[in-house]
Amino acid sequence: MNGTRAATCPLVSVVIPCFNQAHYLPEAIESVLSQSYPLVEIIVVDDGSIDDTAKVAASYPEVRLFRQSNQGLSAARNRGLRESRGDLLVFLDADDRLLPGGLSAGVACLHEHPECAFAYGQYQFINEDGTLNKRIERAPASGDTYADFLRENRVAMHAAVMYRRWVFERVGGFNKRLKACEDYEMYFRIVRRFPVVEHPALVAEYRRHPGSMSNHARKMLESALTVLDGEAVHIEDDPDLQAALQEGRRRVAGYYTFRLVRSLLPPNIDRRNWRRGLADLWWLLRKHPGGFIHLRLWLPSIVDSRNTGRSEYASA
Repeated sequence: MNGTRAATCPLVSVVIPCFNQAHYLPEAIESVLSQSYPLVEIIVVDDGSIDDTAKVAASYPEVRLFRQSNQGLSAARNRGLRESRGDLLVFLDADDRLLPGGLSAGVACLHEHPECAFAYGQYQFINEDGTLNKRIERAPASGDTYADFLRENRVAMHAAVMYRRWVFERVGGFNKRLKACEDYEMYFRIVRRFPVVEHPALVAEYRRHPGSMSNHARKMLESALTVLDGEAVHIEDDPDLQAALQEGRRRVAGYYTFRLVRSLLPPNIDRRNWRRGLADLWWLLRKHPGGFIHLRLWLPSIVDSRNTGRSEYASA
């Protein structure tokens, strides 16, 4: 490949970490194989699965498979990063999918914005069976990227992001100490130092299902607040950013309170998990009572989900 083509058509590495999600993995892989972008490598990291993850991945000759003992999502992503060869990277969870033009849109955006460390596009939710749920509409950006990310996780779906490889050399890999929201923590390490850009293309599909990590509201809330509180040291002398951080904490607490309340109401109540839901709700009332104050922000979504049987989600 000559220099001009390499600059306009760089290799994109799509890293798919997988732990016991062999049943979804073919859809993730095939969504990469169906890309309109011509220069892609697919890396599957089997993070100690005890199902057929390795067998499924090995059935695709286009896939480079790496296996390791179970170390968690961050470690699996870091392994994929080390093994990858592309100048651009996308991290696709094994239960999600890319849309056919997703990689082309990310490459084009980064080509137009060579100063940016990553670009992120739009996404939509799909149901457990892969049927469309809804597309997410983000609020307009304010122009202060760091403040925007303090107020809310503007990306929300990791596969919507396309990174430049060099940024990981500057900020390091994913934080293995975090059990969730490690992508949100990565965004902060990047947006504090480098510009990023959002583009309007719909690039990915985020599957909602009972086993999804995002359904564990207590774990997600604890991790999100840990990530946000970690930013406090960087904004001690900036009242505007401190206000943005507090707004972000309120939104996160309110959102996951909403998620817990909604999970205990028809038609969403799960007989298998209602005891855990009540225990988590009691924990939330004791540890983060402010979430109930801000629950009013999400009450229309609770009413709508009960009336339609469809899920409403927000970026958080």
